[in-house]
Amino acid sequence: MHSKTFFQTGLALAALLAAFEASATTPEPLKVCAAENEMPYSNKAGEGFENKLAALLGKALERKVEMVYWTDPRYYVRDYLDKGLCDVALGVDAGDPRVLTTKSYYRSGYVFITREQDEMEIENWNSDALRKAKKIAFVPGTPAEVMLRAIGRYNDLFNYSQELVGYKSKRNQYVKYDHAKLVSEVASGNAEIAVLWGPAAARYVKASSTPLTMTVIPDDNRRADGQKVGHHYSTSIGVRKDKPALLAELNKALEEVEDDIEDLLEKEGMPLLDEPEAAG
Repeated sequence: MHSKTFFQTGLALAALLAAFEASATTPEPLKVCAAENEMPYSNKAGEGFENKLAALLGKALERKVEMVYWTDPRYYVRDYLDKGLCDVALGVDAGDPRVLTTKSYYRSGYVFITREQDEMEIENWNSDALRKAKKIAFVPGTPAEVMLRAIGRYNDLFNYSQELVGYKSKRNQYVKYDHAKLVSEVASGNAEIAVLWGPAAARYVKASSTPLTMTVIPDDNRRADGQKVGHHYSTSIGVRKDKPALLAELNKALEEVEDDIEDLLEKEGMPLLDEPEAAG
């Protein structure tokens, strides 16, 4: 073999060996399922608080983060997570049976949103203001709808609720309610009250040029039949069921960046609640 050929072969082998060693030591990317346009949670521009949370986790794990974006929240576990297109999903309810769930990284609740200037007395679902208000902005399919039905206000608010999405509801079609718009309904005075999930509304309440008030709704609410309607929820990271080792890594990472996550959520203006004490 000519010396030049031998030298080139040696270089090629060295390159292959280096590539193999690099692939063996470089951790796989963390593939995160996220909404392509569901603000304030996430979007493709990376502007949501879950985009920022994913970056914090990637840094703690020393892994590159790859965002895998979905468009319809109803099917992302089935069509993305379960099929292996991504490994984790942020913002799932603690204990969601469809996935493995990490320790909670925040707990929050539904809120009443009103204008400061109105000085409205509203603390719970028994408040007179809820019966007197002409318009109440809310998202159907949430605890707000259940309780508005319980106090007899759902039917007379139905047309207004449909107006908020332009009467676009069709069978088996995902209808998106824009939380920024719902908050602006109160800020503009078009609606007296909004009842929304605090984390979804906080950014827009904070940014409003009209001073607004968020009142966390107590958790002890009952339907007409006496069944409890929860308003406070803990949020976790959902992990694919075939990745228990990743679950353990994420729990450790959450502990490492706990203060950073709290700073991130407080900057959002989120109402944060203490985790309930474990039953004895």
